[in-house]
Amino acid sequence: MSENLQNDLFLRALKGESVARPPVWMMRQAGRYLPEFMEIKQKYDFFTRCRTPELASEITVQPIRRFQPDAAILFSDILVIPLAMNIEVEMKAGLGPWLPNPIRKAADLDSVIVPDIDSTLGYVMEAIKMTKEKLQGQVPLIGFAGSPWTILCYCVQGQGSKTFDQAKAFCFTQPEAAHQLLQKITDTTIAYLKAKVTSGVHAVQIFDSWGGMLSPEDYQEFSWQYIQQIIDGLKAMAPVIVFGKGCWFALDKMAASGASALGVDWTCSPQIARKLSGGKITLQGNFDPARLLSPPATIRRMVHKMIDEFGTDRYIVNLGHGILPNIPVENAGAFIRAVKEYHEG
Repeated sequence: MSENLQNDLFLRALKGESVARPPVWMMRQAGRYLPEFMEIKQKYDFFTRCRTPELASEITVQPIRRFQPDAAILFSDILVIPLAMNIEVEMKAGLGPWLPNPIRKAADLDSVIVPDIDSTLGYVMEAIKMTKEKLQGQVPLIGFAGSPWTILCYCVQGQGSKTFDQAKAFCFTQPEAAHQLLQKITDTTIAYLKAKVTSGVHAVQIFDSWGGMLSPEDYQEFSWQYIQQIIDGLKAMAPVIVFGKGCWFALDKMAASGASALGVDWTCSPQIARKLSGGKITLQGNFDPARLLSPPATIRRMVHKMIDEFGTDRYIVNLGHGILPNIPVENAGAFIRAVKEYHEG
């Protein structure tokens, strides 16, 4: 993309170039811990925010105005994909995602479509264009999607879960139907992310939030092979970041996938993450989101230690999962500021 960005630190880190300090952004930075976001939330329901480009773009740039991180991530949700695939999704207060008609048998797949992206998800592309107008080339913009396995978890379970036992049961007792659903989600996701890149995002991230629910063997069968298809489909167009929560056991395979960077959660130390990934790929992470409840001085010290351990090159500072809603705004700012103030030695 021949676009003049005022700050391309994030893209340079993805390419593995040497940098004076690592770039920083936060997963879920556009959202629920910001008072300006809560004002919008009180006026509009969840999917209205996702589907209204004016709102999605405004929410995306709120943390950029406030903290100046090194990248913006488009406000959206991973469940816009099943919505586009003709699977009903609601967002219930106090519960989260709720799918009234979960997929439990092969016949349930008859109504599940691989949609036309423009007609079903065009609002996301409009939000990208509006966001880029607001950003004025300040920082790169990231687009994202859930992994096919993570989307399947919601489609089958019907809601969030600590175990996703129904989703696993579906895969293990009806593997043919499970793979059919996973392939439909994969095909939709590839087309969706390609449209996002064409609309102007500079990089894409795949969130495999529930990958760590699977054993290493089952992970290869029900998650990784589909993520690999997405990487293969996108890597020539834009850098791809893969974040699998609890998936440290797959870092070696992920590192050989053609992805530009791998996200790491807070349960894996920088040293182990570097070792398992072979030390040649950019890593992103891995500050415990709950640690943002610590005093700002502690956050600063811990962030500097984290950078020392990962190293400044081939590294993007982030949290080990999304920012929590109860984090003080001042502490989120301290996290970003600590990275910007980092100097080796």
